[in-house]
Amino acid sequence: MTPAPAIACAALTPALNFAPELLLKAQGIRVVFFDVDGVLTDGGLYFTEAGETIKRFHTLDGHGLKLLQRAGIIPAVITGRDSKPLRLRLAALGIDHVHYGTEDKYPAAQQTLKALGLDWTQAAAMGDDWPDLAMMRRCALVCAPPHAHQEVKAVSHHVTTAPGGAGAVRELCDLLLVASGRYASLLAETAQ
Repeated sequence: MTPAPAIACAALTPALNFAPELLLKAQGIRVVFFDVDGVLTDGGLYFTEAGETIKRFHTLDGHGLKLLQRAGIIPAVITGRDSKPLRLRLAALGIDHVHYGTEDKYPAAQQTLKALGLDWTQAAAMGDDWPDLAMMRRCALVCAPPHAHQEVKAVSHHVTTAPGGAGAVRELCDLLLVASGRYASLLAETAQ
């Protein structure tokens, strides 16, 4: 039996396209604030008989967050909840800037910006409900998943095609990577 011939690997051409005006808004973003419930998860709350909360995360979103970090864009999480599964997931993703149990997200975001030496013109955010609005309204780029509350979608520059907990975060990550000029090179590195 003869081995199969080697197939030359052609360079991948990125298949993603975003509107030019959206890409302009996304340029210069250095930090992205993410809510958890409804953004990194589907918004459903699952409880065990012991009263523990179980969360479901999507691997596409996790890989997108890792790619952001490789591109020098800092993911930060501000969430009204706190749980061991959430802490384990964010630690596994290497996300260092996290505020747990924080309903008033604007001061937490301001604190993170100050610690990083950044300002609101370098910040993006993705949220889905009223507690996210004060923070989102100050960011240069604002996104929401399609099931977000109408008031959140009204202030958003982009409403993702993918729902929260099922690729919405990855969609924002991809947008930022394209706008930063890093998407094609990261894709080429991965596809080799």
